[in-house]
Amino acid sequence: MTNDNGTELIAVTGATGYVGGRLIPRLLKTGYRVRCIVRNSKALDDRPWRSQVEVFTCDLNIEDQVIEALRGVDRAYYLVHSMAVSSNFEDLEASMAKTFIAATEVNQIKQIIYLGGLGEEKGNLSRHLTSRQKVGEILASGITPVTELRAAIIIGSGSASFEMLRSLVEILPVMIVPKWVTKTRCQPVAISDVLFYLVSVLGSEKSLGKVFDVGGPDVLTYKEMMHTYAEVAGLKKRIIVPVPVLTPRLSSHWVNLTSPLPIRLARALIDSLTSDVVIGSNPISAAFDHEPDNLHNSIGRALTRVQDLQIPTRWSDPGKVQIAELPELSDPDWSGGRVLFDSRKQNSTASSDQVMSTIRTIGGDTGWFTFNRLWAVRGFIDKMVGGVGLRRGRRHPTELRVGDPVDFFTVVKVDSNSLLLRAEMLIPGHAWLGWSVTDLEKGCLVEQRAQFVPRGVIGRLYWFALLIPHSLIFRSMLSKIIAGAEIDLNS
Repeated sequence: MTNDNGTELIAVTGATGYVGGRLIPRLLKTGYRVRCIVRNSKALDDRPWRSQVEVFTCDLNIEDQVIEALRGVDRAYYLVHSMAVSSNFEDLEASMAKTFIAATEVNQIKQIIYLGGLGEEKGNLSRHLTSRQKVGEILASGITPVTELRAAIIIGSGSASFEMLRSLVEILPVMIVPKWVTKTRCQPVAISDVLFYLVSVLGSEKSLGKVFDVGGPDVLTYKEMMHTYAEVAGLKKRIIVPVPVLTPRLSSHWVNLTSPLPIRLARALIDSLTSDVVIGSNPISAAFDHEPDNLHNSIGRALTRVQDLQIPTRWSDPGKVQIAELPELSDPDWSGGRVLFDSRKQNSTASSDQVMSTIRTIGGDTGWFTFNRLWAVRGFIDKMVGGVGLRRGRRHPTELRVGDPVDFFTVVKVDSNSLLLRAEMLIPGHAWLGWSVTDLEKGCLVEQRAQFVPRGVIGRLYWFALLIPHSLIFRSMLSKIIAGAEIDLNS
């Protein structure tokens, strides 16, 4: 759709965060001008939309800076929180909200849009949920109209709650969990649906001064969510044993052992899981006609990355607005699931064209440049257990196109300076092997990268068991590719 008020300038706080980073390209596509308010402007330098936005650096605790950052702004998104920054995050979040509302009044902002957390206001809420709702109250206490959206667990790669769920289910086939995991109810929602609502309420008169509950169609316990994740991910059903003795604090230490999330963030999230978080009397569906997706499909989109090669690497296409549930370069290091890799770089005196010509002959009659007997044994084993083996060969000895078989790999990307293959052999996970070539003043730099997304514990054991053989094979492979290109250069 196209924005009727294309001259409006929209400020986005939390632009470097999970929701903000995905919201900005959608605002731009809708036709708005965008100003990103950030603490560190360099954090946006690698975003594909960086040249299309204004960037203003300020500390949200310093009122003069916030006033200046909001000067000329028509409407503003408030998408910041401090769970992972400070143990005393409640006071910090309240202070920033007070500063922000004062600055919006000075600048006569037309609307604030705030993303908070679901939960009964009179219920026994966690510190995290209590703080989120208190921030909403502070923002609404001023004269600037506020639209507050309250959501529970957001499903998508990079969402802290989803990454915690992913880590637990992927790693642990048997889980001893607090009793509330089998009783507390949750109404998860896909990040794509959250973004739809965040854009829909912008400039909408019927949303001013309103609080909306946002959620998907499914109301489940956290145990049921874990079973759903295992089903979608193709994992065996997890054995979940509830016990009454695990407190949220003890649970957060257990999560810390299995998850890459920072312990402070994990603890705040675990605390919030003890409260029912379901849509109440203010469903956003009453104001905006939209059918949110179910949990099964939402998880499926978040995991598509390992089926359709949506891994955020230098080979991905940053120019498109991707499916919101997929990983993005802006996500923190702990998001996106575990990606194991072997990465190597080596200079060559040959040109990038010569190196790529050599790389594009890989497989088939040419072989794999090194340890070809081991590759043949691997192919034989794969064939014996029902895989494709090496017999598929190649369509053409020197030409490749997307979709071509290369023994037990498939071409998923090929261009003038890169080739990316996806493994089709039977393995406990998903694997890719790729090369990227960069021109230098003399010769070129060749990067080779093997990536593996393990499935469960078996996947991790598989990777680490083959760590030494893989290291020998991949080191020799890169050297032989470069040597082959340089022989062609001198012949």
